[in-house]
Amino acid sequence: MPSNEQRRQAAKRKLERQLERRAAQAKRRRMITAGTTIAVVIVVVVGVFYFTRSGEDTPAAAPPPPAQPEIQIPTELAPPPSRPTPLPDPVSCEYRPEGEPAKPVQPPEGGEVSSTGTVGVTMRTSQGEIPVTLDRALAPCAVNSFVSLAEQNYFDQTSCHRISTEGLQMLQCGDPTGQGTGGPGYAFDDETFPELQYGRGYLAMANSGANTNGSQFFMVYGEAPLPPDYTVFGTISEEGLQVIDEVARQGHDGSFDSSAGGGKPNVDVTFEDVVVNA
Repeated sequence: MPSNEQRRQAAKRKLERQLERRAAQAKRRRMITAGTTIAVVIVVVVGVFYFTRSGEDTPAAAPPPPAQPEIQIPTELAPPPSRPTPLPDPVSCEYRPEGEPAKPVQPPEGGEVSSTGTVGVTMRTSQGEIPVTLDRALAPCAVNSFVSLAEQNYFDQTSCHRISTEGLQMLQCGDPTGQGTGGPGYAFDDETFPELQYGRGYLAMANSGANTNGSQFFMVYGEAPLPPDYTVFGTISEEGLQVIDEVARQGHDGSFDSSAGGGKPNVDVTFEDVVVNA
């Protein structure tokens, strides 16, 4: 049988082993806790890093478009246009086939056309009415064509595709395609004269060169330093000019800046009806 001394030594060794195991377990727990803390710190640091980096890499919000400069529009009407030498009465008008019509329409009847008298027309648009007066003494063939197109509803539900606000101040309309390339499928000659100067209140034909008049026209509401190459065939009322002025003040999208100048109006100008007054 073991002696008392032997039993005491065995109990001592057992206690020492228990203490060693407890110390080892405590050490492991401390290491696990420390490792977990380090992992949490790493995750937080990495998260903060990517958060701040993503903030740096995110493109800044696009700055608002620059405000268009305030448009200076003259208020005084230009002197009424007139020919230094009256045209014979009647005159002969010819409407030649030219491309495909942008909208189904018949060319006006040509031949002998009166060069006297005026025609009142009211352009009812999405922005208000624009009354104009067509003058046969200025351009009988242009007046004859415009009246024919209006009576066939050619302009109805078409939009003015271009406005210019600097240098040349005008609103251009009359193309059903809205692109500035459409016409009625015919063309006629210019009716200009060397003394012609343009100004606020003039109604004139747009063209793509000499003797290429069709359906497109422009309304001058301000400055217009143009050569006398565009047929003037009427005038715009003050009421109508106020409508155009307001459209001009809203600016344009610049889509024609690289070519003819100006752009599509920022507010839509659509002809709801173009009425030839009896």
